[in-house]
Amino acid sequence: MNEALLIPALVFAAVLCAVEALFWYLTQSRRSSASINRRLMESRTTQRIRAEEIDALRARRGLLDSEYALIRRCNGYLAQTGLDLDRRVLAAILVAMSALLFFIWAVAIGRGPAALALAVVSAAGVIIAFLRAARQRRLARFAELLPDTIDVIVRAVRVGYPLPAALELVGREMPEPVASEFRKTADEIQFGQDLRTAVDNLYSRVGQEDLLFLILAIKVQSQTGGSLADILSRLSRLLRNRAKLALKIRALSADGRISALVLSLMPFLLFGGIELISPSYFGEIRDNPIIGPALIYGVLSLAVGNFVMYRMVNFKF
Repeated sequence: MNEALLIPALVFAAVLCAVEALFWYLTQSRRSSASINRRLMESRTTQRIRAEEIDALRARRGLLDSEYALIRRCNGYLAQTGLDLDRRVLAAILVAMSALLFFIWAVAIGRGPAALALAVVSAAGVIIAFLRAARQRRLARFAELLPDTIDVIVRAVRVGYPLPAALELVGREMPEPVASEFRKTADEIQFGQDLRTAVDNLYSRVGQEDLLFLILAIKVQSQTGGSLADILSRLSRLLRNRAKLALKIRALSADGRISALVLSLMPFLLFGGIELISPSYFGEIRDNPIIGPALIYGVLSLAVGNFVMYRMVNFKF
């Protein structure tokens, strides 16, 4: 077969496989929350079946079962994305995306081991960025629902519910991703898990910073006593006030964030526009020895500027 036709055919096959795998992967992710709740409700016939079901669901949020600290941390990070990760689908996406990026890098720097290595690294970076975005989206949704979740616990405790029953009520009344996580915590307590360990497991599965306040309040109250409803009602007001403050800060810093975006994209947009209008405009200086150091200096200056602007518009409070 002619080599000129072989490369487009391979690229088309790789893109087709990647699109099909990504479509299947995203469809399964959207159905995961409903399927988890349905399987957990159906598994309430016996204690043994319920325990096996929860263990199976927990095991799906990870790639490898290992005692190594690095792999366990990776599994914990993947669990916080809330996605049901299938090893074969993830491997197929990595291979297909690597093939596509190999063609792009081959056009840029030529075919060879360097292009292959850059393609694999770039594909892994894209997948990591996707997982990070999924985790951040889930954490933002969890933070948005957390004050209402605490209010449900407060009302349940005030009418006489024990804390495990209040956590199970949250699993029935609240939307995802709160419902499934609190239902797992309630089930762990019913299976005989210690309350402190169960809420620690909740935090490790979610990883949302504000959730730590709720867990610390529950753990301290379980040791020292006191009115849990009063403590959590104050915590709910605190989280709502922090959310209002965060929205005010985001509104005040919008101008800086837009300026950073425009200033970062402007050099690339100008270069692309000039290349499109007049491809020979930069032809005379491409081979100049000062171009390499100038580009390195420009990229470093852009990175430093972006870092400074990021620090100016992001606050810890």
